[in-house]
Amino acid sequence: MSGGPLSGGSLSVGSLSGGRHARPATRPYYGGAEPRHGAFTILYVCTGNVCRSPIAERLTRHELSHRLGSSADDILVESAGTWGHEGAPMESNAAEILGEYGADPRGFVGRELLDEHVIGADLVLTATLDHRAQVISMGHAAGLRTFTLKEFTRLVRAIDPATLPDTSDRPGDVAERARVLVRAAAALRGWLLAATPEADEVDDPYGAPLGMFRNCGEEIFDALDPIVTALTGVARVSV
Repeated sequence: MSGGPLSGGSLSVGSLSGGRHARPATRPYYGGAEPRHGAFTILYVCTGNVCRSPIAERLTRHELSHRLGSSADDILVESAGTWGHEGAPMESNAAEILGEYGADPRGFVGRELLDEHVIGADLVLTATLDHRAQVISMGHAAGLRTFTLKEFTRLVRAIDPATLPDTSDRPGDVAERARVLVRAAAALRGWLLAATPEADEVDDPYGAPLGMFRNCGEEIFDALDPIVTALTGVARVSV
């Protein structure tokens, strides 16, 4: 259940160039207007917000806590669904899989994806290409900060971590490191393509037996592990 390390052949950041609901006032994203500051927010998106995105949300929180300690508060992690089961608990098999990773499934409540969620996110990671398209269609300059989870992993692996801000002696700068990473990944997107579109997607295990959820959990963990390492500059320590 361990993710792969950042691979070689990476590119330097320095070599890269530069709904259905009423929309509240937007907060522009860097690249469309003013830069963002403060805590960095990751938003995971799937369909019902009871399986894939809750697994990704809670696994990411768990890994951030272990790697950053109190500095984990500089990165906020949320989730929602394009057809979210508003107020619903996490699917029981998803909760069980989280327990196998030592992550906490308690207190989760499903949400329907709203404009405010996209506006507040510095990075949106979706389960499928269709979810990505739906997020981008909502506007809010979301295109440069919205990726499928596995797409973002693929791009992150091509970025030389040495070109990202070093937070080893400045833990409070982890949010800025994360923002630099997102901009670098967005610049790479048109150059590094997946072997097939399906390679960038995580299939929906809703209604499937526990074994399918276990496969889904492993797929999500293996995708997010290199992302958390790149965001934080702290590699996972295998137990």
